[in-house]
Amino acid sequence: MSETERIIQTEYSDHLQKSYIDYAMSVIIARAIPDVRDGLKPVQRRTLYDMYELGIRYDRPYRKCARIVGDTMGKYHPHGDSSIYDALVVLAQDFKKGLPLVDGHGNFGSIEGDGAAAMRYTEARLQKITQEAYLADLDKDVVDFMPNFDETEKEPVVLPVRIPNILVNGSEGIAVGMATNIPPHNLGEVLDGVEAFIKDPDINTEEMMEYIKGPDFPTGGIVVNQEDLKAIYSTGVGKIKIRGKVEVEKVKGGKELLVITEIPYTMIGAGIEKFLNDIKGLVEDKKTNDIVDISNQSSKEGIRIVIELKKGADTEKLKNLLYKKTKLEDTFGVNMLCVANGRPETLGLVPLIRHNVEFQYELATRKYTTLLGKEKEKQEVQEGLIKAVNVIDLIIEILRGSKNIKDAKACLTEGKTDDIKFKSEASKRDAAKLHFTEKQASAILEMRLYKLIGLEIDALEKEHEETLRKIAEYTDILNNRATMAKTILKDIRAFKKEYATERKTLLDNAEEIVIEEAPIEEMDVVFLMDRFGYAKVVDQTVYERNKEAADSENKIVFTCSNLDKICIFTTTGRMHTINVQAIPMGRFRDKGTPIDNLSNYDSSEETYVFIQAMKTLREKKLVFGTKSGLIKVVDGSEFDVTRKTIAATKLADDDEVVSVDYFNEEESIVIQTAKGMFLRLNESEIPNQKKNAVGVRGIKLGADDHVTDIYHLHAGENIVIERSGKNLELNRLKTAGRGTKGNKH
Repeated sequence: MSETERIIQTEYSDHLQKSYIDYAMSVIIARAIPDVRDGLKPVQRRTLYDMYELGIRYDRPYRKCARIVGDTMGKYHPHGDSSIYDALVVLAQDFKKGLPLVDGHGNFGSIEGDGAAAMRYTEARLQKITQEAYLADLDKDVVDFMPNFDETEKEPVVLPVRIPNILVNGSEGIAVGMATNIPPHNLGEVLDGVEAFIKDPDINTEEMMEYIKGPDFPTGGIVVNQEDLKAIYSTGVGKIKIRGKVEVEKVKGGKELLVITEIPYTMIGAGIEKFLNDIKGLVEDKKTNDIVDISNQSSKEGIRIVIELKKGADTEKLKNLLYKKTKLEDTFGVNMLCVANGRPETLGLVPLIRHNVEFQYELATRKYTTLLGKEKEKQEVQEGLIKAVNVIDLIIEILRGSKNIKDAKACLTEGKTDDIKFKSEASKRDAAKLHFTEKQASAILEMRLYKLIGLEIDALEKEHEETLRKIAEYTDILNNRATMAKTILKDIRAFKKEYATERKTLLDNAEEIVIEEAPIEEMDVVFLMDRFGYAKVVDQTVYERNKEAADSENKIVFTCSNLDKICIFTTTGRMHTINVQAIPMGRFRDKGTPIDNLSNYDSSEETYVFIQAMKTLREKKLVFGTKSGLIKVVDGSEFDVTRKTIAATKLADDDEVVSVDYFNEEESIVIQTAKGMFLRLNESEIPNQKKNAVGVRGIKLGADDHVTDIYHLHAGENIVIERSGKNLELNRLKTAGRGTKGNKH
């Protein structure tokens, strides 16, 4: 190995762990979680900054979204155009954002889940508030800039946002191992909260909630657990219950309509269609008989979902049913996670405001430091020009006597007179006393003659006075925190006056809805399933009338309770359950429903070996037999579970269940293998085990042999099978011990 080569040995798991942590932090910081200062994710920040750079202002024409997306992707965000366009669309949707930051022109989607048109068709520009409160002062060194991905451009680390955007617009995002979900709030209330914090930095959550009362969703609705908000805002975590707004309208004929005019924020998009389907489901399942029709009359003016009721319907009861059984009442899971000081942190309401106010002070400090520097530069030049006007004749003499600009400048700044011709020694002596600064000398040399007009001189002096006033003002702001606070409050009040809107979401404390459903009367029904896997249940009297046809046309037939469950045991060792009530109860000639659609059972991947009702299973035992010759007995009560799918038995990798049937110690079973071996043994020899056991050996298999069938010989029953052209009566086989080879037939 040469001296330049070095092989570093490292533990693979350590390297993998470090790489994954780096990846996770990249997703958290650079993709999914917003910064607490501007409340924006990187893709949103870059898109807004690119629009600012392209000059797409609120008072200028719209520009194609494709241009914005392409420019953003090429300069700042190399992660694909769809992520940029999706972010741009959301920033323009007033039903998702409490304060839209982009003014969209064209089809930007709808509250009902319609997607936006392609970016080549839509146009956009910045909103006025985005320019004034999000992108202003970028030229005043208020935020740091960093190189873009290929170091050909500079982009802001954070935007100089002047309002707590993280609260006003909220945020949602899924990172690695963590997620954020911050609800939107009312702009006016949030700015009142900021003002309260600036006046009293020791304010607590309860006091802050006098100003910021709760979330304010763009879709309106009603928060029904107002009493929980204090705990949510203290910890930054919790659940907000939201209901849609329902109004009752009377129509001709004494009928009434339930009209939904506001929906929960969580219902935006496909949730509305699901809500309509859920209402249809309530009617189909006979949960209510009061609904005649339902129609979605929503438009650009707002949500309007109309439910037509029967005459005399109990509207209050029906409203409660909708709240309880549909997404008209839903939960918004709050997790106020954001990036603070470079690391993800879950913050309560007051800490979020504190971070924002600290950011406002930082912005103001940097802004007025920059402005003060510029005014001091102007002061220097102005004082030089005023001084020059007073000795203008001497300056003209210096300029006329100089061979070049270098000599003239040296005279003005350092009093060097050796290379300049003067009319008199007095002028030379006066010139030697001049000591203008470099900037003053440059300004004097560039000064035009019209500046010597009396009015121009007066304007210069007034401009100098204004400069001195600004210097005093900026110095006071920078040296006095109280003055800076007043300046910040002045801007905040101006934003509130121009952009604040009325609260849309109502805050209330409502009691938990309890629906008293009439108990379902228990009755016996008959479960039928044909050889194609179509299942149905029929009334017992219907079955009795068609018994012969039912038994001949269906593969599975048994009686069960309508409150029971159907258990399906499969070759893969799993058991799937179906509530009998979930199986359509139909007429005898109805086709039924595929059993795959009613449960987790998938006939394309596994085959059922036994189907029975849970109530019957509880009172009996089951015998399991597998392809590898293992057998066991399990108490049926072990399968009385609430889950829809469980492991009914433990299997080796290449094994599968061949048979499941009821156990009877007075009877026997016959095990048949692929190579024609038959073993009859008494069921009493099979041990009782738990469902998670693999079982014991039932038959000793030869090389490359496996069990194909297991027959249960019930009392008084003779099973005859065909072997090599002859009939083999299984009840004539002699019994043998468990674990033996059996006999060949």
